[in-house]
Amino acid sequence: MKEIKEEEEENRNKKKILVVDDEVDITLSFSLALEDSGLFEVDTYNDPLVALSNFRPNSYDLLLLDIKMPAMNGFELYDKIKRIDNNVKVCFISAYDVDYKALREQFPSLEIDCLLPMDIMRKPIEIRKLIKRIEVELLT
Repeated sequence: MKEIKEEEEENRNKKKILVVDDEVDITLSFSLALEDSGLFEVDTYNDPLVALSNFRPNSYDLLLLDIKMPAMNGFELYDKIKRIDNNVKVCFISAYDVDYKALREQFPSLEIDCLLPMDIMRKPIEIRKLIKRIEVELLT
């Protein structure tokens, strides 16, 4: 009984992360590595529309969103999620360069002015660096 209570307490202390990326290998590797760290509980989706339809407010401490996905890009997904949960934090991930001027024009409601190149993690990402970045995001 004591072991069960300790496990429940440990799970309550884990930060909840949502990873949305259209590449299955990315979501799988992120999920396995983050959960293996013992610090995080991870949900993953490969379809941003499914992620949005299943999103519930106050469910996640941080979102890891790929920018370039079919049907809806990461910025569009974030814009819609912020309408559901205005307090959720986000880290964007991408294998591509980002045109910040075009981004500001396309998403004027997002706080893109404070989004700097270092705010988007570039794929491929070393897991050690990913965990460190997540810890930094969750502390701010």
